Amino acid sequence: MAGSSRNTGRNTQLVTAGRRKKWTADVVNPPVWRGSTHLYDNCASLKEGTQHNEDGRFFYGRRGAPTQWALAEALTDLEPGAHGTVLYPSGVAAIAGALLAVLKPGDVLLIADNAYEPSRAMANGLLKRLSVETRFFDPLDIDGFASHFCQQTRAVLFENPGSLTMEVCDIPALAAIARDKGAVSLIDNTWATSLGFPALDRGCDIAIMSLTKHLGGHSDLMMGSASAGERWYRRLRQTAQALGTVVSPDDAALAARGMRTMGVRLERCVESARAIATWLAGRDEVAHVLCPLLPGMPGHEIWERDFTGGCGLFSFVLKGRDEAARARMVDTLELFGIGYSWGGFESLAIPFDPRPVRTSTPWPPQGWRSEDRFGIRLSIGLENADDLIADLDRAFAAMDQE
Repeated sequence: MAGSSRNTGRNTQLVTAGRRKKWTADVVNPPVWRGSTHLYDNCASLKEGTQHNEDGRFFYGRRGAPTQWALAEALTDLEPGAHGTVLYPSGVAAIAGALLAVLKPGDVLLIADNAYEPSRAMANGLLKRLSVETRFFDPLDIDGFASHFCQQTRAVLFENPGSLTMEVCDIPALAAIARDKGAVSLIDNTWATSLGFPALDRGCDIAIMSLTKHLGGHSDLMMGSASAGERWYRRLRQTAQALGTVVSPDDAALAARGMRTMGVRLERCVESARAIATWLAGRDEVAHVLCPLLPGMPGHEIWERDFTGGCGLFSFVLKGRDEAARARMVDTLELFGIGYSWGGFESLAIPFDPRPVRTSTPWPPQGWRSEDRFGIRLSIGLENADDLIADLDRAFAAMDQE
């Protein structure tokens, strides 16, 4: 179903998508439709209802109502090549639902070694209990990628860039290899969203997002999505329904409201992130800035080739400091909250050390000094960039004061 034209600009699509007149009832926003039971006129219409399974047709509350349908339709419109979108109660639920739609006992799953830690935990826990084997691979090693496949390899899960260490991999090349090997390509596309990285157009089969992040934008809801072409959308939908997956209409309304301003928020965050990352690159206390938005940074050439946008999430690594010094710096920050997630209006900072969750790629990377390994991830919000830089400057000054 199409609620807006894909030939218009992205911000125009964000404003118009999912606003069918029959769903909005002549108001600007689709109303919040709360309901578990949908009533039928008679037994004949009740029987007819069982013959169809698609958004736009009332059946029972688990299949949604106009509030959820409008959001799903809008996300489909924003993902070139998508036939439909399934909504999930969190980003992790979207990853789980997509993997369960693709995999069966005895299959092998490949996961990029820079993947989100809950994705790794899912592979080593839930999927392992279901007799799915997971193998981790270096997403920057295109030449060696094919060697990870076997006859049982069914799917590959990418994350681009990695949400801690920001490696940008060549998705078109890797997805082409996966397709040649008969494997399904899934991507956690939360960092750039479909606005900045049209994942299906770049060769992936299923594009997953945590709507908790940029789309919600206000740190007040949990939700995820998976968009795909017709074949995999049908499988995603069937699996989600078998699991009883449904999102609240109230949360769907919040997500849709956040979606309208996502484009301008991302533009502002990217502008500020560039300024802050550039400033960090000139600090003596910083060994490495991991921000593909900047020329000369790791992954920038691929980002410039394949992406049409980005976000305010990036990392930097301290030069020669220890964990205690890093903690002093983070604890001193006033405008940066200390917390997980990203994509909200407020800036966040968290310390990270990926060593415990790496299998096939070292940390620090080859060529770095071993003492330069304590990183900080920043999520840049909507505050003035100069104020955030001043906050970081104060934190640097406090870092070495034991």
